[in-house]
Amino acid sequence: MRRLLLPLLLVVSLSAWADGAAKRPDNLQPLPEVPPPPAGVSLDQELEPQVTITKKGEDKVEEYRVNGRLYMIKVTPRHGVPYYLLDEDGKGVWARRDNMGPSVQPPMWVIRTWE
Repeated sequence: MRRLLLPLLLVVSLSAWADGAAKRPDNLQPLPEVPPPPAGVSLDQELEPQVTITKKGEDKVEEYRVNGRLYMIKVTPRHGVPYYLLDEDGKGVWARRDNMGPSVQPPMWVIRTWE
């Protein structure tokens, strides 16, 4: 019974895929271009990160700050791939990431701070 299940699922999925490809209309047109933002919209410079680029030996270090708080460091060695150090919680604990590709990151908004 188990031996028949895999081929049966394969046949059903391939037939569904072929059926979906056959139902496309012939008169498809590309989507229109996205219009530029309105002229009255200005970007808030406080939300843009301040980037400081320094050289340490043969390595290039880029520090990203928002409101004066360092939250990310990108290290580009002369030989090798760049890596990132992220302060994910804002507590000064740095986590290394080899790429900044898609990953699951829950939103961590700061609602209130006490000093």
